[in-house]
Amino acid sequence: MPEFRYARGRIIESIQFISEEIREFEEEYSRKTWKEYQEDRKLQKLMDRTVENVLTALVEICGTFLTEKEIAVESYGDALKKCAQVLGFSEGEQEDFFKLAVQRNRMAHRYLNFRWQAIKAFHERKGLVIRIITTLLEREKEEK
Repeated sequence: MPEFRYARGRIIESIQFISEEIREFEEEYSRKTWKEYQEDRKLQKLMDRTVENVLTALVEICGTFLTEKEIAVESYGDALKKCAQVLGFSEGEQEDFFKLAVQRNRMAHRYLNFRWQAIKAFHERKGLVIRIITTLLEREKEEK
């Protein structure tokens, strides 16, 4: 009987969720301007929540991956940075992942003055997020 790994299912499920949220961001929000964002409270909530969902799920995936490897972390930023390190991302990319955790905290804790900055930071680093979830998905499939 094959060994059951809770983390594999959870990681794959979360990667699918992130992929859907990124697709929604691209289709609905990526071309929105500061002015549009500022003038439409409903749009603010939708954009904020989408970015927060992606970043929170990314933290969860990285934390799960590192737990399986028995690597301890001290913070969300540390989890993203160490995950990127283990997966062979450059030092600059590791720092970018750390910064995404800071942006996630800004969204989750509703730092009103920084929400648009957090959205822009995510938009600028979206390619990195796609690369790390693709790398993790490939590893999960290899270990099957």
